[in-house]
Amino acid sequence: MTYTYCGSSGLQLPRISLGLWHNFGDTDRFDVAADIVKYAFDNGITHFDLANNYGPPAGSAEVNFGRMLKTTLAGHRDELVISTKAGHLMWPGPYGDGGSRKYLIGSLDQSLRRMGLEYVDIFYSHRYDPQTPIEETMQALIDVVKQGKALYAGISKYPVAEAEKAYKLLAAQHVPCLVNQDRYSLLSRHVESGVLDAAERNGVGFVAFSPLAQGLLSAKYLNGIPSDSRAAKPHGFLQREQVTEEIVKKVAQLNELALRRGQTLAEMAIAWLLKDARVTSVIVGASSVEQLKQNIGAVNNATFTSEELEQIG
Repeated sequence: MTYTYCGSSGLQLPRISLGLWHNFGDTDRFDVAADIVKYAFDNGITHFDLANNYGPPAGSAEVNFGRMLKTTLAGHRDELVISTKAGHLMWPGPYGDGGSRKYLIGSLDQSLRRMGLEYVDIFYSHRYDPQTPIEETMQALIDVVKQGKALYAGISKYPVAEAEKAYKLLAAQHVPCLVNQDRYSLLSRHVESGVLDAAERNGVGFVAFSPLAQGLLSAKYLNGIPSDSRAAKPHGFLQREQVTEEIVKKVAQLNELALRRGQTLAEMAIAWLLKDARVTSVIVGASSVEQLKQNIGAVNNATFTSEELEQIG
Protein backbone atom coordinates (compact mmCIF):
# COMPACT_ATOMS: atom_id res chain seq x y z
CA MET A 1 0.00 0.00 0.00
CA THR A 2 1.12 3.53 -0.74
CA TYR A 3 0.01 6.66 1.11
CA THR A 4 -0.42 10.29 0.14
CA TYR A 5 -1.00 13.50 2.05
CA CYS A 6 -4.61 14.62 2.23
CA GLY A 7 -4.76 18.10 0.72
CA SER A 8 -2.41 20.51 2.47
CA SER A 9 -2.65 18.67 5.80
CA GLY A 10 -0.08 16.46 7.50
CA LEU A 11 -2.44 13.46 7.45
CA GLN A 12 -1.59 10.65 5.06
CA LEU A 13 -4.30 8.36 3.72
CA PRO A 14 -3.84 5.02 1.97
CA ARG A 15 -4.57 5.13 -1.75
CA ILE A 16 -7.22 2.46 -1.07
CA SER A 17 -9.62 2.84 1.87
CA LEU A 18 -12.30 0.43 3.07
CA GLY A 19 -15.91 1.57 3.17
CA LEU A 20 -18.47 -0.11 5.40
CA TRP A 21 -21.55 1.10 3.51
CA HIS A 22 -22.57 -2.46 2.55
CA ASN A 23 -21.78 -5.93 3.92
CA PHE A 24 -21.04 -4.90 7.52
CA GLY A 25 -24.55 -4.60 8.98
CA ASP A 26 -26.61 -7.03 11.02
CA THR A 27 -27.98 -8.64 7.85
CA ASP A 28 -24.45 -9.85 7.05
CA ARG A 29 -22.15 -12.40 8.67
CA PHE A 30 -19.98 -10.80 11.35
CA ASP A 31 -17.14 -13.31 10.94
CA VAL A 32 -16.87 -12.58 7.21
CA ALA A 33 -16.91 -8.82 7.86
CA ALA A 34 -14.22 -9.18 10.55
CA ASP A 35 -12.01 -11.19 8.18
CA ILE A 36 -12.34 -8.45 5.54
CA VAL A 37 -11.36 -5.75 8.04
CA LYS A 38 -8.41 -7.78 9.29
CA TYR A 39 -7.17 -8.43 5.75
CA ALA A 40 -7.53 -4.73 4.94
CA PHE A 41 -5.45 -3.64 7.93
CA ASP A 42 -2.84 -6.35 7.41
CA ASN A 43 -2.39 -5.07 3.86
CA GLY A 44 -1.93 -1.41 4.69
CA ILE A 45 -5.49 -0.07 4.62
CA THR A 46 -5.58 2.22 7.62
CA HIS A 47 -8.65 4.29 6.72
CA PHE A 48 -12.09 2.86 7.54
CA ASP A 49 -15.06 4.90 6.35
CA LEU A 50 -18.47 4.72 8.03
CA ALA A 51 -21.65 6.77 8.48
CA ASN A 52 -24.35 6.84 11.11
CA ASN A 53 -26.89 5.07 8.88
CA TYR A 54 -24.70 2.32 7.43
CA GLY A 55 -26.12 -1.16 7.92
CA PRO A 56 -28.79 -2.32 7.49
CA PRO A 57 -30.29 -1.67 9.93
CA ALA A 58 -29.03 1.88 10.33
CA GLY A 59 -26.27 2.09 12.94
CA SER A 60 -25.37 -1.59 12.87
CA ALA A 61 -22.19 -1.14 10.81
CA GLU A 62 -20.82 1.19 13.50
CA VAL A 63 -21.82 -1.25 16.24
CA ASN A 64 -20.10 -4.12 14.44
CA PHE A 65 -17.00 -2.05 13.73
CA GLY A 66 -16.91 -1.17 17.42
CA ARG A 67 -16.84 -4.89 18.19
CA MET A 68 -13.91 -5.29 15.79
CA LEU A 69 -12.01 -2.48 17.51
CA LYS A 70 -12.14 -4.59 20.67
CA THR A 71 -11.15 -7.84 18.93
CA THR A 72 -9.73 -7.86 15.39
CA LEU A 73 -8.18 -4.38 15.70
CA ALA A 74 -7.53 -4.34 19.44
CA GLY A 75 -4.51 -2.22 20.37
CA HIS A 76 -4.30 -0.49 16.98
CA ARG A 77 -6.47 2.62 17.45
CA ASP A 78 -3.61 5.05 16.87
CA GLU A 79 -2.75 3.30 13.59
CA LEU A 80 -6.27 3.88 12.21
CA VAL A 81 -8.11 6.73 10.57
CA ILE A 82 -11.81 6.26 11.35
CA SER A 83 -14.38 8.47 9.68
CA THR A 84 -18.12 8.79 10.10
CA LYS A 85 -20.84 11.10 8.79
CA ALA A 86 -24.28 12.55 9.42
CA GLY A 87 -26.68 14.23 7.06
CA HIS A 88 -29.17 11.66 5.81
CA LEU A 89 -32.20 10.24 7.63
CA MET A 90 -31.15 8.37 10.76
CA TRP A 91 -34.08 8.50 13.20
CA PRO A 92 -37.74 9.61 13.01
CA GLY A 93 -38.92 13.12 13.64
CA PRO A 94 -37.55 16.55 12.72
CA TYR A 95 -34.14 16.17 14.38
CA GLY A 96 -32.81 13.00 12.72
CA ASP A 97 -32.01 14.31 9.25
CA GLY A 98 -30.39 17.26 7.47
CA GLY A 99 -27.62 19.64 8.46
CA SER A 100 -28.77 21.25 11.69
CA ARG A 101 -26.42 21.68 14.62
CA LYS A 102 -28.74 19.57 16.78
CA TYR A 103 -28.74 16.65 14.38
CA LEU A 104 -25.02 16.64 13.57
CA ILE A 105 -23.79 16.85 17.15
CA GLY A 106 -26.41 14.43 18.46
CA SER A 107 -25.59 11.97 15.69
CA LEU A 108 -21.84 12.12 16.33
CA ASP A 109 -22.43 11.44 20.03
CA GLN A 110 -24.46 8.36 19.06
CA SER A 111 -21.78 7.19 16.63
CA LEU A 112 -19.09 7.47 19.29
CA ARG A 113 -21.18 5.37 21.67
CA ARG A 114 -21.88 2.73 19.03
CA MET A 115 -18.18 2.35 18.21
CA GLY A 116 -16.96 2.76 21.77
CA LEU A 117 -14.69 5.67 20.81
CA GLU A 118 -13.73 8.96 22.45
CA TYR A 119 -13.22 10.60 19.05
CA VAL A 120 -13.30 9.91 15.31
CA ASP A 121 -10.54 11.07 13.04
CA ILE A 122 -12.83 12.62 10.41
CA PHE A 123 -16.42 13.77 10.83
CA TYR A 124 -18.33 14.69 7.68
CA SER A 125 -21.41 16.66 6.88
CA HIS A 126 -22.79 13.89 4.67
CA ARG A 127 -24.70 16.16 2.29
CA TYR A 128 -25.49 19.80 1.68
CA ASP A 129 -28.83 20.70 3.27
CA PRO A 130 -30.43 23.72 1.56
CA GLN A 131 -32.92 24.06 4.43
CA THR A 132 -30.16 24.77 6.97
CA PRO A 133 -27.85 27.81 6.77
CA ILE A 134 -24.44 26.52 5.77
CA GLU A 135 -22.97 28.67 8.54
CA GLU A 136 -24.85 26.57 11.12
CA THR A 137 -23.68 23.28 9.61
CA MET A 138 -20.06 24.40 9.43
CA GLN A 139 -20.15 25.78 12.98
CA ALA A 140 -21.24 22.34 14.20
CA LEU A 141 -18.22 20.79 12.47
CA ILE A 142 -15.93 23.45 13.92
CA ASP A 143 -17.26 22.88 17.42
CA VAL A 144 -16.94 19.07 17.42
CA VAL A 145 -13.32 19.45 16.30
CA LYS A 146 -12.59 22.03 19.00
CA GLN A 147 -14.31 19.78 21.56
CA GLY A 148 -12.04 16.88 20.59
CA LYS A 149 -14.86 14.65 19.32
CA ALA A 150 -13.27 14.71 15.84
CA LEU A 151 -9.75 15.51 14.72
CA TYR A 152 -10.70 16.78 11.27
CA ALA A 153 -13.78 18.08 9.47
CA GLY A 154 -14.99 16.99 6.05
CA ILE A 155 -17.86 17.52 3.63
CA SER A 156 -19.53 15.08 1.28
CA LYS A 157 -21.63 15.55 -1.88
CA TYR A 158 -21.64 19.36 -1.75
CA PRO A 159 -22.25 21.36 -4.96
CA VAL A 160 -19.21 23.38 -6.03
CA ALA A 161 -20.44 26.81 -4.87
CA GLU A 162 -21.49 25.50 -1.45
CA ALA A 163 -18.23 23.58 -1.09
CA GLU A 164 -16.25 26.76 -1.74
CA LYS A 165 -18.28 28.58 0.92
CA ALA A 166 -17.78 25.71 3.38
CA TYR A 167 -14.02 25.82 2.83
CA LYS A 168 -13.93 29.54 3.60
CA LEU A 169 -16.13 29.28 6.71
CA LEU A 170 -14.04 26.47 8.17
CA ALA A 171 -10.71 28.10 7.39
CA ALA A 172 -11.83 31.38 8.95
CA GLN A 173 -12.08 29.63 12.33
CA HIS A 174 -8.84 27.68 11.93
CA VAL A 175 -10.55 24.32 11.36
CA PRO A 176 -9.72 23.85 7.66
CA CYS A 177 -11.68 21.31 5.69
CA LEU A 178 -9.53 18.20 5.44
CA VAL A 179 -11.38 16.35 2.71
CA ASN A 180 -14.29 16.36 0.31
CA GLN A 181 -15.86 12.97 -0.39
CA ASP A 182 -18.04 12.36 -3.44
CA ARG A 183 -19.19 9.74 -5.91
CA TYR A 184 -16.69 9.26 -8.75
CA SER A 185 -16.27 6.47 -11.26
CA LEU A 186 -15.91 5.78 -14.95
CA LEU A 187 -19.71 5.96 -15.13
CA SER A 188 -20.19 8.96 -12.82
CA ARG A 189 -18.04 11.97 -13.72
CA HIS A 190 -19.86 15.03 -12.31
CA VAL A 191 -16.98 15.95 -9.96
CA GLU A 192 -14.87 16.77 -13.03
CA SER A 193 -17.03 19.88 -13.48
CA GLY A 194 -15.45 21.94 -10.73
CA VAL A 195 -15.51 19.82 -7.57
CA LEU A 196 -12.00 18.38 -7.99
CA ASP A 197 -10.52 21.71 -9.04
CA ALA A 198 -12.11 23.56 -6.11
CA ALA A 199 -10.75 21.02 -3.64
CA GLU A 200 -7.25 21.29 -5.07
CA ARG A 201 -7.42 25.08 -5.15
CA ASN A 202 -8.35 25.19 -1.46
CA GLY A 203 -5.83 22.61 -0.27
CA VAL A 204 -8.56 20.04 0.41
CA GLY A 205 -8.11 16.33 -0.23
CA PHE A 206 -10.60 14.38 -2.31
CA VAL A 207 -11.86 10.88 -1.55
CA ALA A 208 -13.85 8.97 -4.17
CA PHE A 209 -16.62 6.56 -3.22
CA SER A 210 -18.56 4.07 -5.38
CA PRO A 211 -15.58 3.59 -7.75
CA LEU A 212 -17.27 0.50 -9.19
CA ALA A 213 -20.65 2.21 -9.64
CA GLN A 214 -22.35 -0.13 -7.16
CA GLY A 215 -20.82 -3.17 -8.88
CA LEU A 216 -21.60 -2.24 -12.48
CA LEU A 217 -17.85 -1.94 -13.10
CA SER A 218 -17.03 -5.35 -11.66
CA ALA A 219 -18.08 -7.23 -14.84
CA LYS A 220 -20.62 -9.29 -12.88
CA TYR A 221 -23.55 -7.84 -14.86
CA LEU A 222 -22.22 -8.61 -18.35
CA ASN A 223 -24.38 -11.74 -18.59
CA GLY A 224 -27.43 -10.72 -16.58
CA ILE A 225 -28.14 -9.95 -12.92
CA PRO A 226 -26.63 -12.53 -10.52
CA SER A 227 -28.89 -13.61 -7.66
CA ASP A 228 -26.34 -12.52 -5.05
CA SER A 229 -25.66 -9.09 -6.58
CA ARG A 230 -26.70 -5.69 -5.23
CA ALA A 231 -29.19 -5.20 -8.05
CA ALA A 232 -30.94 -8.40 -6.96
CA LYS A 233 -31.38 -7.24 -3.35
CA PRO A 234 -34.53 -5.29 -2.45
CA HIS A 235 -32.64 -3.02 -0.01
CA GLY A 236 -29.78 -2.21 -2.40
CA PHE A 237 -29.14 1.22 -3.91
CA LEU A 238 -28.54 -0.31 -7.35
CA GLN A 239 -31.88 -1.23 -8.88
CA ARG A 240 -32.55 -3.71 -11.68
CA GLU A 241 -33.78 -1.00 -14.01
CA GLN A 242 -30.40 0.76 -13.79
CA VAL A 243 -28.66 -2.19 -15.46
CA THR A 244 -29.62 -0.99 -18.93
CA GLU A 245 -28.55 -2.37 -22.29
CA GLU A 246 -26.57 0.82 -22.97
CA ILE A 247 -24.68 0.51 -19.67
CA VAL A 248 -23.92 -3.17 -20.24
CA LYS A 249 -22.54 -2.36 -23.72
CA LYS A 250 -20.29 0.38 -22.30
CA VAL A 251 -19.09 -1.89 -19.49
CA ALA A 252 -18.33 -4.68 -21.99
CA GLN A 253 -16.08 -2.32 -23.97
CA LEU A 254 -14.28 -1.25 -20.80
CA ASN A 255 -13.87 -4.88 -19.80
CA GLU A 256 -12.13 -5.65 -23.09
CA LEU A 257 -9.69 -2.79 -22.47
CA ALA A 258 -9.02 -3.99 -18.93
CA LEU A 259 -8.22 -7.49 -20.15
CA ARG A 260 -5.74 -6.06 -22.66
CA ARG A 261 -4.10 -4.18 -19.77
CA GLY A 262 -3.84 -7.40 -17.77
CA GLN A 263 -6.34 -6.23 -15.18
CA THR A 264 -9.84 -7.06 -14.11
CA LEU A 265 -12.42 -4.42 -14.94
CA ALA A 266 -12.69 -3.55 -11.24
CA GLU A 267 -8.92 -3.07 -10.95
CA MET A 268 -8.86 -0.82 -13.99
CA ALA A 269 -11.81 1.25 -12.75
CA ILE A 270 -10.03 1.91 -9.46
CA ALA A 271 -6.67 2.50 -11.16
CA TRP A 272 -8.28 5.05 -13.47
CA LEU A 273 -9.25 7.11 -10.41
CA LEU A 274 -5.83 6.74 -8.80
CA LYS A 275 -4.07 8.16 -11.87
CA ASP A 276 -5.44 11.61 -10.96
CA ALA A 277 -3.18 13.36 -8.45
CA ARG A 278 -6.20 15.25 -7.08
CA VAL A 279 -7.70 11.97 -5.81
CA THR A 280 -6.25 11.25 -2.39
CA SER A 281 -7.90 7.90 -1.78
CA VAL A 282 -10.51 5.59 -3.28
CA ILE A 283 -13.02 3.93 -0.98
CA VAL A 284 -13.76 0.36 -1.96
CA GLY A 285 -16.36 -1.97 -0.55
CA ALA A 286 -15.98 -5.73 -0.28
CA SER A 287 -18.16 -8.75 0.37
CA SER A 288 -15.21 -11.13 0.67
CA VAL A 289 -11.49 -11.14 1.34
CA GLU A 290 -10.85 -12.26 -2.24
CA GLN A 291 -12.77 -9.32 -3.66
CA LEU A 292 -10.81 -6.88 -1.49
CA LYS A 293 -7.53 -8.54 -2.50
CA GLN A 294 -8.35 -7.96 -6.16
CA ASN A 295 -9.32 -4.34 -5.58
CA ILE A 296 -6.09 -3.61 -3.72
CA GLY A 297 -4.24 -4.90 -6.77
CA ALA A 298 -5.28 -1.77 -8.63
CA VAL A 299 -2.39 0.19 -7.07
CA ASN A 300 0.09 -1.95 -9.03
CA ASN A 301 -0.95 -0.60 -12.44
CA ALA A 302 -2.39 2.90 -12.33
CA THR A 303 -0.75 4.37 -15.43
CA PHE A 304 -2.57 4.73 -18.74
CA THR A 305 -1.42 5.48 -22.27
CA SER A 306 -2.97 8.38 -24.13
CA GLU A 307 -4.63 5.86 -26.45
CA GLU A 308 -6.21 4.05 -23.50
CA LEU A 309 -7.49 7.30 -22.00
CA GLU A 310 -8.95 8.30 -25.35
CA GLN A 311 -10.72 4.95 -25.62
CA ILE A 312 -12.16 5.34 -22.13
CA GLY A 313 -13.37 8.85 -23.00
